[in-house]
Amino acid sequence: MDFYQLSRDPVEQVLPAIAQKLMDDGARLLVVDGREGAFPRLSRALWEWKPDSFLAHGIDGEGDEAMQPILLCAQATAAPANAARNIALADGVWRDEALTFERAFYFFDDARIDAARDCWRNLKGREGVEPRFWRQEGRKWVEGP
Repeated sequence: MDFYQLSRDPVEQVLPAIAQKLMDDGARLLVVDGREGAFPRLSRALWEWKPDSFLAHGIDGEGDEAMQPILLCAQATAAPANAARNIALADGVWRDEALTFERAFYFFDDARIDAARDCWRNLKGREGVEPRFWRQEGRKWVEGP
C-alpha cells in the first residue's frame, strides 16, 4: 500500500510514471477516479506520457476492457475486467476494495490529508498490509513519514 502525497504535481503528472513501471514488468493497472471530468485528463496524460511513446489504456464501458493494460474506472472492483492486480486510487478517496489487490497506490492532496492519515492509522497494524508513505522533494519522491 503506497500513499502518495501530491504536494507539487497533480496525479495526472505522477500516475504515468508508475503505470509505465508496472507495464514494463508486464503488470496491469486499474485506475479509479470518481470525479467528474477525470477520465479525459487521465487519458490525455497517459497518451502524452512521453513524446515518442504512450501508455495504452481504455475506459470502462467503452469496450475491449479485458484487453486494456490500464483501465480507467469510476468504481473500484475486486475483479476488474482487465484482470489488474494493481490499483491506483487517483481521486484521493480510499476504497476497501484496494486491499484485494497485490499493490495499491493511494494518491491524495492537501485537501484529503486528514482522510489519508485516518486510512494510514487503520491500515498500519493490519496483517498482510505494508503501508509506505511517499512525499515530493523537488522532482524526486522520497519515502518517509
